[in-house]
Amino acid sequence: MEQIPVSLWTLVAGILVTAISIWIGQHHSLLPVQASLQAPMVDGFFNIMFTIAIALFLVVEGTILIFLVKYRRRRGDNTDGVRVEGNVPLEIFWTAIPSLIVLCLGIYSVDVFNRMGGFEAVGHPHGAAHVAHTSGSAIAATLDNPSESATAPTIGIGASPATRNKAADLTVDVQGMQYAWIFNYPDSGITTGELHVPVGADVQLNLSAQDVIHSFWVPNFRLKQDAIPGIPTQLRFVATKPGTYPVVCAELCGGYHGSMRSQVVVHTPEEFDSWLTENQIAQKQDLHQAVAINPANLSTSEFLAPHVHDLGVSAATLEPLVKSH
Repeated sequence: MEQIPVSLWTLVAGILVTAISIWIGQHHSLLPVQASLQAPMVDGFFNIMFTIAIALFLVVEGTILIFLVKYRRRRGDNTDGVRVEGNVPLEIFWTAIPSLIVLCLGIYSVDVFNRMGGFEAVGHPHGAAHVAHTSGSAIAATLDNPSESATAPTIGIGASPATRNKAADLTVDVQGMQYAWIFNYPDSGITTGELHVPVGADVQLNLSAQDVIHSFWVPNFRLKQDAIPGIPTQLRFVATKPGTYPVVCAELCGGYHGSMRSQVVVHTPEEFDSWLTENQIAQKQDLHQAVAINPANLSTSEFLAPHVHDLGVSAATLEPLVKSH
């Protein structure tokens, strides 16, 4: 029987490796649900890198397994192995191919970053930053002229090329501090501990940090941007799927860094308008007269007084019952 040529084996192996790596690279479940307009671009790049990684893994590990079997030491064979000085074509091949892969991935990543708006918000804010040391490891920084720096170009991911000359539909000021995120809506005066946005809206986050560097990361959006003391940064996105998604600080910022979490709630436009109205009403109430009282310091009559109307009885009637228990 005539021996099958090595070139044919190589061709068959190449087809199998390519098919397996492409299938795995496109059908894995390593990433969370996509929830932003930018997410498919990042996932496309990730899938290509993962496909290449699977192919390289199969080639390298498959070669090792074949060599373990084919060139294993036979029983009774005590001779030395064949001395190999080197193989120039092979060395050129395994140097050129990885170099080409890295170059292509670099060009592709720059294109993805540009389409996401990574080159829209560039430059540095005007005004010098003053850094003040506080207790512990925190470092606070402020700018000489906040109003001037607010209008200066900022670092981060801005508008995509399609919306580069358009203002965002919604602007939110986000401040990171040890160990929480504070979200302020300047147009409505609302301040919350979680981010609320309408689906399909072009949202711009103006990020800042009060003490140390934090990193605002929404895994479902595939977006992450540092919040830096004294240097305003920006993150612009469009949410595409209603739901609640985690917000994580991805920069080690202190002892309780792991607990610095919040969430972004993506509403339908109607739900978002309702949320805005409810919070505007709640936060405009005059709470200066509110007093916190410890119920343990109240008499029985005082404690029961707020509930008398709902129960339909008098405090005097309820007091003996409470004392008996």
